[in-house]
Amino acid sequence: MVKLKSPKIAIPVVLFAGLVWSFGPLVVRYMDNPQLVPWQYIFGRGLTIFILLNLYLFFEEGKNFYKNYFKIGLSGIIGGSGLGVAMITFIYSITNTSAAVTLLCLAAMPFFTALLAFLFLKEKISLNVWISIIIATVGILIMALGSTSEKSLIGFVFGLTASIGFSVFSVSLRWRKETPKFTTVAFAGFFCVIFSSIVIITNDLVFFSSSYNGTLFSLHGTLVCFGLILYSIGSKAIPAAELTLLSLTEVVGGIFWVWLPLFGINEVPTTNTIIGGFFLFVSIIYYSLIMRWNKRYIALN
Repeated sequence: MVKLKSPKIAIPVVLFAGLVWSFGPLVVRYMDNPQLVPWQYIFGRGLTIFILLNLYLFFEEGKNFYKNYFKIGLSGIIGGSGLGVAMITFIYSITNTSAAVTLLCLAAMPFFTALLAFLFLKEKISLNVWISIIIATVGILIMALGSTSEKSLIGFVFGLTASIGFSVFSVSLRWRKETPKFTTVAFAGFFCVIFSSIVIITNDLVFFSSSYNGTLFSLHGTLVCFGLILYSIGSKAIPAAELTLLSLTEVVGGIFWVWLPLFGINEVPTTNTIIGGFFLFVSIIYYSLIMRWNKRYIALN
């Protein structure tokens, strides 16, 4: 793997990774009635992630890359399952509410991670972090109050579920830091393939949607993998606090692309989403500033 030691080079790489991820919601918006084929989407995207990450591991580690699957242990299974649940609930969130609400729910992940680490790993939460969590909670409640319709509220709940699923993945990595990260993500793709296959077979559905939709399913999976590889390369040289701020590229970009008239979606965030999002951004920036002296490096190996 390419190793970057200079933050001056690593920061643009991580920013670009977030930018790559930010096109995910736009890809979903271009699909034909994605709310009608969620399990086909989950199957196609999960299969793409599983295949591409295993190919990457093969070229990175050689033919013995499969031995990593014997090392993931309970933490990898829990983390991969949590990530798989996040991938599944993402599509149900973004097809039932605005991309802004879904992405801002995902932006709350650092605080869900802190709470889960506090509950299960007995990691202490400082007063400043509690203040950040409270500010973020206010933002989430404001967005929830704006989700007045039943459909929008369902999308909001699924968005929070996806955020918690990603947090479970993050906490699992803290639990067993030696767990192979890429293999765990590949397991998440496999989890999606198996789970969606069971649902598709049980409900007598077809595995594949139209060729147009199938292409977009795979494209989204490719964006996830490409961004993940870039993120892993750059994250080794950047402290955790800076990574939290840099990850906002995905949120800001995702909201911007579906709003930009050039792409033909014209999805304008509601007033509650903008206000709630402002509180979330303040909490994340505050969280990053108070953690800047914590020079932990979070990287995907």
